[in-house]
Amino acid sequence: MINDITTDLENGMKKAVDSFKRDLQKIRTGRANAAMLDGIKVDYYGTPTPVNQVATVQVVDARLITVKPWEKPMIAVIDKAIRASDLGINPVADSELVRLPIPPLTQERRKELAKTVGKQTEEARVAVRSARRDAMDMIKDAEKDKQISEDERKKGEKNVQDLTDKYIAQVEDIAKAKEKEIMEL
Repeated sequence: MINDITTDLENGMKKAVDSFKRDLQKIRTGRANAAMLDGIKVDYYGTPTPVNQVATVQVVDARLITVKPWEKPMIAVIDKAIRASDLGINPVADSELVRLPIPPLTQERRKELAKTVGKQTEEARVAVRSARRDAMDMIKDAEKDKQISEDERKKGEKNVQDLTDKYIAQVEDIAKAKEKEIMEL
């Protein structure tokens, strides 16, 4: 019983950390990263579609991303969608592709991005703690229903807290690394 609860808990916490990592990849640092475009959707024949499903996205070097649409009319649509996003990048479109030169970040923009990372870090911590709360409730309910003893409940709660501490530490490490990457000149 306790093992099932802790297994479910660990899966939930892994998902929270993975989601956090994906969210952080979308935050732009001073270097080009194709994942920056993951959140951008274009109008593809009336359907909001991710850019990487209507074009080839390539990182040419540390300061340039190219987006080559599979259909030429999509160039203007992709250009417009990128300009409308909050990436702070001005695309350069020609007849073949859209170039995204990545400008160096200003100190002010770096601080804004660090605050965004902090906010997402707190959201990830809340998700991990929420999973802990659910597991603790399940353990207490199992004891109340006489499925486990008091000793098993205490042991289960300790396991849940240990897992929580482990995943909170992972979130903190990931956040520190991202903040360091953002603040790097």
